[in-house]
Amino acid sequence: MSLFIVGLDNTIVNVALPSIQHDLHASVSGLQWTIDAYTLVLASLLMLSGSTGDRLGRRRTFQTGLALFTLGSLLCSLSPSLGWLIAARMIQAVGGSMLNPVAMSIITNTFTDPRERARAIGVWGGTVGFSMALGPVVGGLLVGTVGWQSIFWINIPVGLAALVLAGRFIPESKAARARRVDPVGQLLVITLLASITYAIIEAPAAGWTSAQTLGCFGLGLAATAVFVVYESRRREPLIDLRFFRSVPFSGATVIAVSGFASLAGFLFLNTLYLQNALGYSALKAGLFTLPMAGMTVVFGPLSGRIVGSRGPRIPLVVAGIAMALSGLTLTGLSLTTPTWQLMAAYLIFGLGFGMLNAPITNTAVSGMPRSQAGVAAAVASTSRQVGQSLGVAVIVSVVTSSVHGPSTPAAFTQASHIGWWINVACGLVVLALGILTTGAWARGTAARNAAKLAPEDVRTPVAA
Repeated sequence: MSLFIVGLDNTIVNVALPSIQHDLHASVSGLQWTIDAYTLVLASLLMLSGSTGDRLGRRRTFQTGLALFTLGSLLCSLSPSLGWLIAARMIQAVGGSMLNPVAMSIITNTFTDPRERARAIGVWGGTVGFSMALGPVVGGLLVGTVGWQSIFWINIPVGLAALVLAGRFIPESKAARARRVDPVGQLLVITLLASITYAIIEAPAAGWTSAQTLGCFGLGLAATAVFVVYESRRREPLIDLRFFRSVPFSGATVIAVSGFASLAGFLFLNTLYLQNALGYSALKAGLFTLPMAGMTVVFGPLSGRIVGSRGPRIPLVVAGIAMALSGLTLTGLSLTTPTWQLMAAYLIFGLGFGMLNAPITNTAVSGMPRSQAGVAAAVASTSRQVGQSLGVAVIVSVVTSSVHGPSTPAAFTQASHIGWWINVACGLVVLALGILTTGAWARGTAARNAAKLAPEDVRTPVAA
């Protein structure tokens, strides 16, 4: 339930963007912040929330997250201006960050058999993937019949029900030895993500070579450098940089960023094309994405089963090819593009995204010592959110900068071609790394890294 509403909220807002833009008089960059305020806070706090659950109690943290997410949803629906909406989205994200780590912790510690864990991760990935793909459809129905505020109302009864059920059925648990809080590392991560995203989103208005843009990029690079030096010297860092010596782990991180950047860019551009360029209603635009949601429903669980029986390579290769092909189908988009071509692109993208989610987490934790699997999975989840933030920031900002003259429907559609080419590139990255990170050499780096990270666990690494 909780995973479903968090995943749904990641994408349901997209189809409401034109209505929010009209009612709250928002610019395109304001719409980008409506999405990225949520994903940035979520990405920044996932690791902290996971360690908080280990320290203070997983059920207590989970219930606090549900309460904050539900409150944030209520505040979103009551927002009188864009600034209030963005602030309420951040409250939502603080709560949402407390839900995902607990769910993954339960999976990695309950299912000790590699095949059972892979199937469980498949169900988890299918739930998240399905809810994210269903978001535009549900959003279109609600916005078209009730109004954009209703996309936040749906979270309130579900959140309250999950809060009660969590207290009734989830036993309280804590880590035998909780990791230390790393406030400096946490602040550096927030600075890095916020400064880079701000620079990209505001660059079309401020100028890509303006002092503001270059200053923000410089701040982000400085935060990265300090983070690497600081974390490498800590006994219990926020993120153990030694994880990245494992090729499967490093590859899964980049795959997550690329794949979810593609998803975020796809949904944002598609919403603006269908509603602003073609003039479709929110309901019709949401129904147009139904084929994508349907394919994700079918192939999400199938991906988990394939990962459990054959490993992550096949789903990753299929995901990369499908997502690249879908973007390629839309690189010549125009105001007269036939419906069958759009449907084909949605079907292919749904296939690719459905196959993507489960192997990301499986690849990230493969070869890791069992004691580190939960942290590795949390980094993979963080990478998903970072990918969504960067997808909205980079793709939409590049497209906006490519509009010359008045922003007419035809001008936007023509400028969107570069955004779809970026989507193609993201799919090709998934494909290349899907092959590279699942071979014998990559598995060897993971096994050697596991031995160095936890010699006592070397006989029981998490299997791929």
